[in-house]
Amino acid sequence: HVQLVESGGGSVQTGGSLRLSCAVSEYTYSTNYMGWFRQAPGKEREGVATIYTGAGSTYYADSVKGRFTISQDIAKNTMYLQMNSLKFEDTAMYYCAASKYAGRRRLLGPYECNYWGQGTQVTVS
Repeated sequence: HVQLVESGGGSVQTGGSLRLSCAVSEYTYSTNYMGWFRQAPGKEREGVATIYTGAGSTYYADSVKGRFTISQDIAKNTMYLQMNSLKFEDTAMYYCAASKYAGRRRLLGPYECNYWGQGTQVTVS
């Protein structure tokens, strides 16, 4: 059973940067893909970035391309989301997730993930 713990959220001004971390209990077939998702009040949870852990391939939502970078350090059992040029509309609760998905490599949706962290709040003002 994979356990995920996010950290690094906080409040930042527009144009600022934050780096989120996700501590992963173990890398197994259950972490074939990992990703970052976000959910703003009154909105559905959406995929932000996905990484295929085997090859390190990355995929992004159009809204964050060029600003956010997903990465992993398997030796440290940690996944990251570097967020630059933050906008007000990036304000949300951010979650990391792990997926057993084994299909075509792409940005995953929340319904395709099997394990979730508790979330970390990002507020941009």
